[in-house]
Amino acid sequence: MTGLHDSIRIGSLLLPNRLVMAPLTRCRAGEEGIPNALMAEYYRQRSGAGLIISEGTNISPQAKGYPGTPGIWNPEQVKAWKIVTDAVHSAGGRIFIQLWHTGRLSHPDLLPPGMHPVAPSAIAGEGAVRATGNRHPFPVPRAMSTEEVEATVQDYLHAGSMALQAGFDGVELHAANGYLPEQFLNDGTNQRTDKYGGPATNRYRFILEILQGLLNIWGEDSVGIRLSPSGVRFGTFDSDPVQTYGGLVRKLNELPLAYLHLVEPLTEIPENYLAQVLPHFRKIYQGRIITAGGYDATLAAEVIHQGEAEMVAFGRLFISNPDLPERIRIREYLNEPDQRTFYTGEEKGYTDYPFLQSNC
Repeated sequence: MTGLHDSIRIGSLLLPNRLVMAPLTRCRAGEEGIPNALMAEYYRQRSGAGLIISEGTNISPQAKGYPGTPGIWNPEQVKAWKIVTDAVHSAGGRIFIQLWHTGRLSHPDLLPPGMHPVAPSAIAGEGAVRATGNRHPFPVPRAMSTEEVEATVQDYLHAGSMALQAGFDGVELHAANGYLPEQFLNDGTNQRTDKYGGPATNRYRFILEILQGLLNIWGEDSVGIRLSPSGVRFGTFDSDPVQTYGGLVRKLNELPLAYLHLVEPLTEIPENYLAQVLPHFRKIYQGRIITAGGYDATLAAEVIHQGEAEMVAFGRLFISNPDLPERIRIREYLNEPDQRTFYTGEEKGYTDYPFLQSNC
């Protein structure tokens, strides 16, 4: 009987358990997007995870949509991330980086002078963005030219190459939660008429070009992808999500990916969306699946035991429990996360949550 604490191999990596630390935006990297010693300690503390997936990391200056988020496009960032990955590896851990472009979910105040948020089409996101200390409605983005889309694919590949230099064990393409790859995938945000728009096969071209390029850099079993097939965040939607995502996932079967990371819906969704993502895509996808979506230890163990997924990602529980795998193993109490410190502060709510053993 397979359990949460059984090992699993992904390429050359032997993961000691099936508990994955989910990508978690924490906004501690400063305005230049350079990781720091505090971040190295934060990730080191959580090295008992079978796999750590880093917070979303901007692939270029144009990609930024939140203050204090890290980047992976210049040598200074690479050098700083190397300190983080060395800290994780010295503690026996494994870490992938999540590559991120927010697309239309940004604001000029977060971007270099003269830059404006970009997207497949000039359609604004729903909601507001935090910039310069205030919240602003998402502006109407500038629609990207075909040449700009192709250049952005290269930005992803440059970031992937930088991540290899920074000592990561692999990369995850963030194609979920309403950000740029999902903006290309869904017909509600993509009204293009070039090779990246129109039928679904064109709309997921952007994602597949990035993945193939990353595989060329990293090799098989070192590239993952995160999807949210029932996500409708920030006004992102598709007229036929079952067919759109089903077609994409079938194409993913042709690639030697490390895993498919699926986000289950946590809120009400439109009628034509899937209320239960995992059972549907377990029947389609032939590779390893990481599932995420408010799991507790009991439900996670059941999913692994039933073979519905190979790994389970935990977010908030890893924020407040740096030694989460051990706590679950011995059925020890869990620290409660402090939501007030998710995106603010320094050590408080970041590296000061207690371990079971005080000498950790």
